[in-house]
Amino acid sequence: MTQKRVLVIDDSNTIRRSAEIFLKQGGHEVMLAEDGFDALAKVNDAQPDLIFCDILMPRLDGYQTCAIIKRNEKFSSTPIVMLSSKDGVFDKARGRMVGSQDYLTKPFTKDQLLQAVEQFGSSS
Repeated sequence: MTQKRVLVIDDSNTIRRSAEIFLKQGGHEVMLAEDGFDALAKVNDAQPDLIFCDILMPRLDGYQTCAIIKRNEKFSSTPIVMLSSKDGVFDKARGRMVGSQDYLTKPFTKDQLLQAVEQFGSSS
């Protein structure tokens, strides 16, 4: 499996840390952002192969963040997987509307996270 550059956007330090540990154990390069604004500042430099984005964040939520990233031509094809503590049909549909590829319910397992990278991170 090739190494991927993964950006994890979540306002929870715990989630960011566990995602980072899981992804690094899977051999991936990880960048972290604590909210949408932080992510928008980092995404250009990071050039991620895949983005995990929390839905419920202060200031700029995950849907807005996803929509803004997707609007940028450079990242329009970058896969984004939404992270949420709610496993709702509405959330999944709304995530797709703003361009996300998939949806993981928190707390996620190492296997779920790495499987998502495997599944969506291979388009580059």
